Amino acid sequence: MVKASDRMTGGLVAPQTAARQISRAVVRDFLHLCAGHIRMGLLAFSVTALLAAPDLARADLTQLQPGQALRTEIGAQSADFALETSPGDYLAGRISGAGQAVSADLLFPDGRHFRRLSAGSSGEIRFQLVSESEGLILRLGGEGPVTLLLETRLALQMQTPPAPEWLSPRIAQMAAELAAGGTTGAFWQEITANGTPLIETVEGKTIMTFLWRGATRNVRLIGGPSNDHEWLARLGESDIWFKSFEVPPGTRLSYQLAPDVPDIPGTARARRGALSATAQVDPLNKAPWPADAPDRFSQEASVALPDAPLQPGWPPAPDASPQISRFAFDSPALGNSREITISQPQDLDPTDPDLVLLFLFDGERAQSDVQAPALLDGLTRAGRLPPVVAVMIPSIDSATRARELPGDRVFADVLADDLLPEVLARAGIRANPARTVLAGASYGGLGAARIAIQRPDAFGNALSMSGSFWWAPEGVDTDGTPWVASLIAGGEKLPLRVFLSGGLFETGRDGTAGILETSRILRDTLRLKGYETHWREYAGGHDYVIWRGALADGLIALFGK
Repeated sequence: MVKASDRMTGGLVAPQTAARQISRAVVRDFLHLCAGHIRMGLLAFSVTALLAAPDLARADLTQLQPGQALRTEIGAQSADFALETSPGDYLAGRISGAGQAVSADLLFPDGRHFRRLSAGSSGEIRFQLVSESEGLILRLGGEGPVTLLLETRLALQMQTPPAPEWLSPRIAQMAAELAAGGTTGAFWQEITANGTPLIETVEGKTIMTFLWRGATRNVRLIGGPSNDHEWLARLGESDIWFKSFEVPPGTRLSYQLAPDVPDIPGTARARRGALSATAQVDPLNKAPWPADAPDRFSQEASVALPDAPLQPGWPPAPDASPQISRFAFDSPALGNSREITISQPQDLDPTDPDLVLLFLFDGERAQSDVQAPALLDGLTRAGRLPPVVAVMIPSIDSATRARELPGDRVFADVLADDLLPEVLARAGIRANPARTVLAGASYGGLGAARIAIQRPDAFGNALSMSGSFWWAPEGVDTDGTPWVASLIAGGEKLPLRVFLSGGLFETGRDGTAGILETSRILRDTLRLKGYETHWREYAGGHDYVIWRGALADGLIALFGK
């Protein structure tokens, strides 16, 4: 492996004498011995230039065992060491100068520079490298003792990836069956009978595996336990595509799968958006929703594990029969018009002091995905809630939603000064901010909290589900504090009560705070300021399957009997 060159220097042996005193045969035997140990996978041994007398040096070389360390004194000149390597060899180790500055360079056999390991470090120098030639020269420079420890050397033919570790025992079993020449037919019969995703318990942990059969190029997961639209992997060359996660036993979520996503040119955003071209319900899922979707692309698969919390009022009671009315709301200030839907109990007493007035953002989805009118009527009939008058405000379109909900003060004033009075007049009820609540999810959750802070004279309660509290107005610097939290921290305490919720799968990516983290910060800020604050974390994601339960939980927390 290593031999000292005739440039070795030290206090006891002159360079020319050292070269003569070391037997070529001993060095050759040493190299074969060490090479054999390394190629057999012994990972730790050290080699050094030699300071001792010739007979002691020869004994040290012949008796060197893996893990032992020898040292050399480096003087004013550098010392060269010939390393026995082959192209592709992987080497890792460390060099220590006992607190003294050490330089270390690797040279090709012809003396050309290959790689610098240290320009004069006084600490431990760790290195990892791949040889590009037959043999290398290590040149060390410094003042004092230096130890070289080569921990790993792995020939190219020995560099193989570790065997895959499968989270799912069933996938591991299927991989073994395929390796033995088996087929997937029985596997898919089993999965079809039981439904997807595949749920397994391994040493007390819950493993959820999403599956797709027979894609050609790729499959992507939308939703699920990751908020990053994970790619499914193909099991060998089979028709099994899969992705496994460890999840909490109380997980509830919905998802779609996108097979053979088009690989289009353009920006990363455009390429990511292309997954919507094939996103569809999992065909093997036993709980698709909504049940009356017109096609598979308009439907999602859902799963609720046995420990998922109950969702009050869901599914809506069969005898729910709310009274529904609608009117057109024109707003010159906003420059738009939208249809407002009002839901209330059939026998509503408008003078009931316990009555709750609920303004619900994304009203179109509140009706279709949450079935809010029937849900609320059922909760009132069951005695879980007082009578609720629900005002469902549609978003019009995505651009309007993104403009109005997060930070538009005009929108807040239109709600408080124009829409609220009209709703009160139509329903025949009196204004009572303490019994009036703004509610929404995502941007709607952000908007509910933000508008209640800006207009507590009209809205004394905020119900925020997965609020997008990472958002801040352009150009506003809050020094890392979520913007809405900064409004609370920097202002006087308001007559306001708050319900917040977040999903455990709504964490940030790439070092940025996500919905879960920023919602927790707002929660803590509200509590430190003395606000009545209710908090729920769900084992789920950015998902109406969660929000239909969170809406009921929030209203019960704020107004329940």
